[in-house]
Amino acid sequence: MITLILGGNKSGKSDFALGLPTKGDKPPLFIATGKARDLEFREQIRRHRINRAPGIEVMEVSQGLPQTLQQAKLHFPSLIVDSLDYWLFSCREAGSETEKIQEFLDVLDGWNDADLILVSCETGLGPLPAGSEVREFVRSLGALNQRIAAIADRVYLVAAGLPLTLKQD
Repeated sequence: MITLILGGNKSGKSDFALGLPTKGDKPPLFIATGKARDLEFREQIRRHRINRAPGIEVMEVSQGLPQTLQQAKLHFPSLIVDSLDYWLFSCREAGSETEKIQEFLDVLDGWNDADLILVSCETGLGPLPAGSEVREFVRSLGALNQRIAAIADRVYLVAAGLPLTLKQD
């Protein structure tokens, strides 16, 4: 089963993802895609680590998310990816966005192994960014979210810590 959780920054989407029931007795693998580039984000990552339940294994990835999912599903009944926006940013920064998105979608196509919970920002709710580079990123992330939502079994939008079910197959 694939679940997509969307929400704004600090909306509670990560906490919601961690609270979803997962397959099997083993805790899910938490796949973190964000890299601390400043003190504020480093502190946010630290708070996330403290708030996670003990026993949850964490793996940090950058552009290698598709390959990580292929390997991790062999060892874990449930996977949480937090968050696709950071992953997309890494791919864009490395100049491999188009090929990595396709690799990722190929991995998701026909997914029927571990429960997969994907967390992503819904950035299109705010004002239109002034810079063309940011507008391009927002468009790319919006398109990625739409493609994943189309194949996901469940889709939630989280705002103020409250989930709204958008899709449930």
